[in-house]
Amino acid sequence: MGMIHVTTVLRTNQDAAAWYEADFLVDTVATDSMAPARELEKAGIKRRGRMAYELADGSTTEYDFGLAEIEFMGEVTSGRVIFGPDSAAPILGVTALESVGILVDPAHRTLKRMPAIPLK
Repeated sequence: MGMIHVTTVLRTNQDAAAWYEADFLVDTVATDSMAPARELEKAGIKRRGRMAYELADGSTTEYDFGLAEIEFMGEVTSGRVIFGPDSAAPILGVTALESVGILVDPAHRTLKRMPAIPLK
């Protein structure tokens, strides 16, 4: 399947004076979203904790994370954002996608809105 990118904005809240906007790679294997640490810091997003993450090659590393408002495709949610290496490409994880009812359509390589978010 080809890569899907979506323009995404990260900020502390809707009234924030600073934010980070970029083309994020949609990654349905990643739980959390990730952005370069320096960009999160410029946007005023604070480090709130540290967790171990398994990388694509099977190795494990620890990253700091913060909490941010995440906006894409006209939808807004909030969640955990990893302070990645400054050279890291930004990633939009599955938690953000699912929380606003957006799924990946692998056949058409697009993002698609669910008619309703399941509560069951």
